[in-house]
Amino acid sequence: MLIKHKDMIKEIKKEMRGGQGEITITHIAMKDTLVHARLMAYINIPVGASIGNHQHVKEIEYYVIIKGTGIVTEDGVEMTVKEKDVVLTGGGSTHSIRNEGKEELEMIAVIILE
Repeated sequence: MLIKHKDMIKEIKKEMRGGQGEITITHIAMKDTLVHARLMAYINIPVGASIGNHQHVKEIEYYVIIKGTGIVTEDGVEMTVKEKDVVLTGGGSTHSIRNEGKEELEMIAVIILE
């Protein structure tokens, strides 16, 4: 199966999970085509925007940072992330991400079900 970028569904989320600003989610695959996962998407976080703190129970979320820098808070611990870094959160842990950089933060997010 080939999924062309032009056919991907784009969605704008305001204050996602209690975060700031507007986040753009471009769904690489929709839920009905995913197996053992509930999300696979490009996510764009503008400067000053964020995805608020949320928990992952019986699933693992991967953030693959494509461009820009950000601050990930995982279980209360802040970490700086940049291009080519990967963040894994699961096992009941919580995380959030915010863009305090000078350019848009671009990443791929994948949520795998345990």
